[in-house]
Amino acid sequence: MSLEIRAAVPADAATLAEIAAATFPLACPPSTTAESIAAFIAENLSEASFDGYLADPERSLVLAFVDGRVAGYTMIIFGEPTDPDVVSAISLHPTAELSKVYVAAGHHGAGIAQALVESSVNAAIERGVLGMWLGVNQENARANRFYEKSGFVRVGTKRFYLGGHYEHDFVRERTL
Repeated sequence: MSLEIRAAVPADAATLAEIAAATFPLACPPSTTAESIAAFIAENLSEASFDGYLADPERSLVLAFVDGRVAGYTMIIFGEPTDPDVVSAISLHPTAELSKVYVAAGHHGAGIAQALVESSVNAAIERGVLGMWLGVNQENARANRFYEKSGFVRVGTKRFYLGGHYEHDFVRERTL
């Protein structure tokens, strides 16, 4: 397996939309409807959305390729959070949100997520960030185990609006 991790560039918007559409459903609770997932993808993970994310100087996206094919991505959002639940939970400042960590199902367990997270952490350190936080669905046991092993400690909870109702997420934070 040949693994390449690199910063995403504007020409990667379609590739990011493709991997996002394939991986977002993997993180959703079983109760999430296909319609809700499709609506979230259309609104937040389209090629046009990624065009905007890639143009935003307060965001950084990282792509993983295995043998030349996209296998996963992360998105970092620099700056202080505005969600009151997150504000009250985190303690490290300046901070950045590790907004997305997704790896294609066929590549789980191959170390790709760890490589993506470490690349994202390094990008945050280069920007002078002292802590990184993320939100992860409380029912996503696999992701929670991964984040715990990756140094993200549970510091609180927050809500995530999906499909007409709120999901419950853990807020996790890591010292950089």
